[in-house]
Amino acid sequence: MENGSFRMIAQTLHGLEDVLRTELVKLGARDTERHNRAVSFTGDLGFLYKANFMLRTAVRVLVPIASFQARNAEEFYMGVKRIRWDAHMTNTDTFLIKCNLNARWADNSQFLALKAKDAIVDRFREKTGRRPSVYLHDPTLRIHIHVVNEHCTVSLDSSGGSLHERGYRQDTNAAPLNEVLAAGMVLLSGWDRQMPLVDPMCGSGTLLIEAALLAANIPPGYYRAKFGFELWPDFDEDLWEKIRGAMIDRITDASPVLIGGDINRTTLRKAQDTVRAAKLEDAITLRHSAFADLEAPENPGMLIMNPPYGERMDQHGIGRASDDEEIDALYTMIGDTLKHRWSGWTAWVLTSNLDAAKRIRLTPGKRVQLFNGPLDCRYFRYDLYAGSRRLTPPPAQEGKAKD
Repeated sequence: MENGSFRMIAQTLHGLEDVLRTELVKLGARDTERHNRAVSFTGDLGFLYKANFMLRTAVRVLVPIASFQARNAEEFYMGVKRIRWDAHMTNTDTFLIKCNLNARWADNSQFLALKAKDAIVDRFREKTGRRPSVYLHDPTLRIHIHVVNEHCTVSLDSSGGSLHERGYRQDTNAAPLNEVLAAGMVLLSGWDRQMPLVDPMCGSGTLLIEAALLAANIPPGYYRAKFGFELWPDFDEDLWEKIRGAMIDRITDASPVLIGGDINRTTLRKAQDTVRAAKLEDAITLRHSAFADLEAPENPGMLIMNPPYGERMDQHGIGRASDDEEIDALYTMIGDTLKHRWSGWTAWVLTSNLDAAKRIRLTPGKRVQLFNGPLDCRYFRYDLYAGSRRLTPPPAQEGKAKD
């Protein structure tokens, strides 16, 4: 990689593309272009480092190094083999290949990954007599190959594994919320980083931690041990330390009211451990409380929750996962509590159980399609006006997700 500008691709989760694009523009990216679960952009080597360290809604940052046409497995093999791999690794390094495809001539991503591995190994063996090895857990180089019809793009993963792995996560509760999704939910909510923010079913505390990082401008990569680019041949340690130091210097002492509640004591203890690991125990208050009993702060603000969808009921002490009456009762309680105890607030609720969500009996002002792992969810906004039992929906919003 040279110090000049080049194209990069930041991957994200469905529904967070516009949030990620906004992040990139604010960081200084040029020529941003929105794609499905990704945003491409232009920057230099320093910006590559900064993007990995600062992006809250990116899963990884890829750097395309080659593209070619292939109509069959043999043409694919030759296309990969022609790449100058010695510019990116040595014959003593390890590597891992991930292949995504949408092509009529190929229907097995593992087979293509194996062909790509053979191409890389054969090139090194023919030129040096030695070959690099595949390593699944912590390779020197992570390679991503994207095949669409006859077009193949080969990229390097500069992140070295998913960026949702911030580094602060401790022993997790069942079904922990992905850090990238949590950060995206906070950013989508429109929270101004100053008003109170409450998560009344906080689970592992991820939403509150991501909100605290955002409020104090703490880089999401602050806790991470290393990034993939640190093992690249062109890694500029001085440049990396300069950028990392400059971003850390921007951390503030902002401390908005951040409160989490959970009915399960064991769950809450794990959340407390994670908050301590992130050194945010002075910024986040955790309370053992059911949502119906949780006291709202004096000043109205933002309430964000990820309640059980039905398959997670046991851990919240609500009932059996298959008991529709219990999940309906939970969502009825959520609606009643929002109306009677949180007037003047804005509430956001993420759920994949759209039938249960109707039990909230409030009209959402906005809904966004998101995925929590494989679960197709909706992220509902409720504006809780004082004295309002049922809200009138605002005019249809541009780009509103369809159910």
